[in-house]
Amino acid sequence: MNRAIALVNATGIIIGVSYGMHGPILPVFSSTAIGASYAELGLIGLANFVPYMFVPLLVGLLLDRFGSPRLLIVGVAINATSLYLLSVAQSVPEIMAYRAMTGVAHAFFWPPSEAILSEYSPRGARVKNIARFTGLFVGGFTIGPLIASLMLAGDGAAYRDVFAMSGYVLAAALVTSVPLSRAKTRERIQKWSLAAFRRILAFPEVIVMLLYLTAAFGMVLTIYPAFLHERGVGDIEIGVLFFAFGVSRIVSLFTAGRLAQRRGLTMSTVTASIAGALLLSFFADGMAAFAAAMLLMGFGFSVFFPLTLDIVLGGAARGEEGSMIGVYETIFGVGWTAGPLAAGLISQYWGGAAPYAAFFAVGAAVTAMSVARRRRLEPAGRANP
Repeated sequence: MNRAIALVNATGIIIGVSYGMHGPILPVFSSTAIGASYAELGLIGLANFVPYMFVPLLVGLLLDRFGSPRLLIVGVAINATSLYLLSVAQSVPEIMAYRAMTGVAHAFFWPPSEAILSEYSPRGARVKNIARFTGLFVGGFTIGPLIASLMLAGDGAAYRDVFAMSGYVLAAALVTSVPLSRAKTRERIQKWSLAAFRRILAFPEVIVMLLYLTAAFGMVLTIYPAFLHERGVGDIEIGVLFFAFGVSRIVSLFTAGRLAQRRGLTMSTVTASIAGALLLSFFADGMAAFAAAMLLMGFGFSVFFPLTLDIVLGGAARGEEGSMIGVYETIFGVGWTAGPLAAGLISQYWGGAAPYAAFFAVGAAVTAMSVARRRRLEPAGRANP
């Protein structure tokens, strides 16, 4: 394996552990220790994801001027700082401010990592390498909740200790990201171009699916743990459920290369699995049903990422990869932002379970669209003339 790819993979594992430690318990901490309502949980998610609507465009430009490794280091530093500050937050506005920092930092982590993987991957290996990187990140995210559960087992007041420790863990990613700045890179002919917008608009099916899946993903990351808590699921059990979620994601990601051969069918299956999992969550009243929903979501929320990114980068002209990644991640951010906001408001006015019925209805419509247009999503060699 190329040294640069190995270092990015190691960085992804470390950051994944940190995210897994603090992510699932943040909504529970916000609602129980700070007193946040469902609407305020939506605003916290909004603050986290709004930067991802804009910052990736800037990062796409900076990628071509300063190089991916330097931006990755900046992202790690900002992220570690934001998590440590979260450990001393006392109000919803403070949490929102620190989550906004995390959103900015994530935009300096994910697109540079994708750019490095794209640069060092042969064309036919891009899906496999991106899927492996995502799988390793998810592997770390899977371990994180278990670590947090052990820290919380004796004292629920240890939430703040978990946040501080997750900041220290994330800072350790400097050990693997700093050497990337000295890695030998290939000749760069990158250029920022508005043509990246036009090229992505050539894939309206992908845009619609991406918006739905990221909106649902944002809801699950920011609202779902509080919903589980409301349904009587304890902190330790929430960690176990997210562990199962992570295992499902890892298994699915390591099959992404094979699934990419039938992209159209796979993407239809992905949207159907997410819609079905959300409907199951609406009716669920015990650990077994919630575990089944998490396993379905684990499959859907992993496979769609490398496949849609490969579709988008497949339409990029030489030198436009950075711009295309920036635009792609911006669309990702729009969905991430809309999901928690919509779910928080729906929960506040119609009850904690209502968003899952609403998102199921939207998912059913998106699934029908993906089935009708699946031939356009197939790799060039498999598409009908």
